[in-house]
Amino acid sequence: MAVFTDEEQQIIQQAVMDAEKNTSGEIRVCVEKTCNEEVLDRAAKYFTRLDMHKTKLRNGVLIYVATVDRKFAIIGDGGINKVVPDNFWDEAKNDMLNQFKYGNLVEGIVEGITKAGTQLKAFFPYQEDDENELPNDIAFMDGK
Repeated sequence: MAVFTDEEQQIIQQAVMDAEKNTSGEIRVCVEKTCNEEVLDRAAKYFTRLDMHKTKLRNGVLIYVATVDRKFAIIGDGGINKVVPDNFWDEAKNDMLNQFKYGNLVEGIVEGITKAGTQLKAFFPYQEDDENELPNDIAFMDGK
């Protein structure tokens, strides 16, 4: 799926690495062309499929984007959901949408990563023994 150029993929992966430098949290980006169900259900399905619920502190964040259908979601695991402000996910989604509506897909994803990273840093700061529990690459899915 050629949604992003190699350079754009590097920008997104670098944003994930930069955000994770300051936190024990984990951020993943998941992209597919179409979303044939409720977007939050789809994101939750991939959250599980990508083993994001298996982080030690339950502090994973998934940014899901269906490019053709123009749907997206940003969701967090139980550990982070307990501590972020009630409106945090809506604010992050609105910040991303502000970029998406101008065709800035990469910038919108980076905005979501950065916003999630800030919250993760506040509530789950980097620990000396921290290990990267999940890959930083973009998960390109096939719609199954």
